[in-house]
Amino acid sequence: MAATTFLHGANVRANGIRQHYLRYGGKGPVVVIVPGITSPAATWGFVAERFGQHFDTYVLDVRGRGLSEASDALDYGLDACAADVAAFAEALALPDYQLVGHSMGARIGIRLARLNPQGLRKLVLVDPPVSGPGRRRYPSQLPWYVDSIRLARRGITIERMREFCPTWTPEQLRLRAEWLHTCDERAIVTTFDGFHQDDIHADLPQVKVPTLLMVAGRGGVIQPEDREELSRLLPALQVADVPNAGHMIPWDDEEGFYQAFGGFLGHALTRPDAA
Repeated sequence: MAATTFLHGANVRANGIRQHYLRYGGKGPVVVIVPGITSPAATWGFVAERFGQHFDTYVLDVRGRGLSEASDALDYGLDACAADVAAFAEALALPDYQLVGHSMGARIGIRLARLNPQGLRKLVLVDPPVSGPGRRRYPSQLPWYVDSIRLARRGITIERMREFCPTWTPEQLRLRAEWLHTCDERAIVTTFDGFHQDDIHADLPQVKVPTLLMVAGRGGVIQPEDREELSRLLPALQVADVPNAGHMIPWDDEEGFYQAFGGFLGHALTRPDAA
């Protein structure tokens, strides 16, 4: 077994809140990973381990998740989350960085890129929800998130968690059961509502950095017509498919996830024996 690339977890005050992150690798180009709606940074550790072999990797706890700040008064909107990432990079004096965002994290990345922050050089959008005003709704339902969070706050077994994630491995279920209670319910509801209220399509023409869109073949989130529209809005958009994965791509097809990056980030993520 290869030695871990995990370095440490830490907190930084940026954009007026406590932001928690995990760091892997410590060498090479900087990659910032922004997870999805109910994915604290710890649940992306297995991905960050691979990234850490080639990149100085930071995985964020988005506000209201994991060990980052949460409160009854905190703004959980898309603009605030995007500003968090910009402030995080500035607070840590990160050099040029590449952002990999999954689902909610991809929408945060789009809004961030619209702001044209100093240092952002590349953007990877992993199966972003393409819902918005007047558009097809996001296929997941809000009770799926809220019900599981409420159970997790009381203490949930991996067997009960399997009812929500039936295809996941026991290890994956155990990690989600351990960390899901850290997701603030109001943060999740605000983000879910934002999937249908925030217009990320209006942001895309203002994205100036090279961008890769990763599409889950079995996710049901991005349809062929969505790909065409996104490519029209951002003509330089590169698109990679992971045909055997659902929306949680690295959970469903981890090696397919890494292969989909190709050389976009400047270094292939596939194992030498996975070619």
